[in-house]
Amino acid sequence: MQLHEFLIRFQLQPLGVNNITSAPAHYPGREAAVLIPVEQIDNQLYLLLTKRPLHLKHHPGQISFPGGKFEQHDKDAIDTALREAKEEIGLERNNVTVIGAFPPHKTFTGFTITPIVGIVNQPFELVIDPNEVESCFKVPLNFFKQGKNRHLGQHWRKGKAYNVHYMPFEDKFIWGVTAAIIDLLCRHIDN
Repeated sequence: MQLHEFLIRFQLQPLGVNNITSAPAHYPGREAAVLIPVEQIDNQLYLLLTKRPLHLKHHPGQISFPGGKFEQHDKDAIDTALREAKEEIGLERNNVTVIGAFPPHKTFTGFTITPIVGIVNQPFELVIDPNEVESCFKVPLNFFKQGKNRHLGQHWRKGKAYNVHYMPFEDKFIWGVTAAIIDLLCRHIDN
């Protein structure tokens, strides 16, 4: 899938988000936003993902999109996602065209995460903050679009079973809210 087709398919489907340009109504410290960076390389689209370092308190070692908690000075979820992408991987906000957002996802760990979809306008040099990111990698969107690469299983936490998306890719294991967001994106553009 090339960028122009992605944009047409993405924009033809309603997202169900009424207002992504306002701050959360309260600040208990559990609201977050992530950027889904979509990059075109040699006429193929890629999603840019990060691996979290093991020393982090929340979700150590997991695969995620650049992003993090809402801070008081952030104007909205878009501001949070773009700020975090700059801090974590050096992606400048003026190098991203935000094309939309999906409804917030609640995780079984108590976070509410708003996914922001953005097109990376030009190639950029990764500048990884080792305090927040162990590594960064790209996966062809076409890999995720194949239903056989997207799975649903169960994860037990504190005696309760949760349905959890997962997507193995090479030596990586993408699961949880990141995999759920990827699944949502793929279903959205395939409608």
